[in-house]
Amino acid sequence: MTTQVDNRVANVDVKLAALNAELSGYQSRLSKMRDGPGKSALRQKALKVLQRRKQYEAQREQLSQQSWNMEQAGMMQDNLKNVMTTVDAMKTTTKTLKKQYGKVDIDQIEHLQDEMVDLMEMGNEIQESISRAYDIPEDVDEAELDAELDALGEDTLFESSLAGEDAVPSFMQDEVVPPTFIDEPPEKGKIKEVAGGMG
Repeated sequence: MTTQVDNRVANVDVKLAALNAELSGYQSRLSKMRDGPGKSALRQKALKVLQRRKQYEAQREQLSQQSWNMEQAGMMQDNLKNVMTTVDAMKTTTKTLKKQYGKVDIDQIEHLQDEMVDLMEMGNEIQESISRAYDIPEDVDEAELDAELDALGEDTLFESSLAGEDAVPSFMQDEVVPPTFIDEPPEKGKIKEVAGGMG
């Protein structure tokens, strides 16, 4: 519909261009003529052409306004379609969200949050418990440790010289216990009997 109106406006523009050319010719001729009946007759023709031009200009203005109104109506229709599409999408989204949120139990979520807090506190307590120091002094003087180690070495050398090289140091005697599965040494008579039987 808008295209048809635009075509009519184009046709009116062609007619206006022709009328403007005709008026220019009349003006040029009138400017060279003397006053008299010939000039008056030519002037009347020019006035009629001017009157027709004004009518076409008015028609063109109406057609241009119609074309503009139709464009505005088309834009409003497109906007309305876009609005309806947006509204439909919002309705669908709202319906979906209602279904999804309807499945969510707020009380259950809060209960889970409380459980998580309790578990995290329990985990922290466990970490603190297993990382607790067992009466080990934090500040140990290395010089004291070196002196104690040297003293142990001197005690070991002294006891070894008294008891023999294979003797067990005193600080290790409590830890060394002879095994309980060793048999008693065999008697001498039994050894002779075994040896005679083999001969």
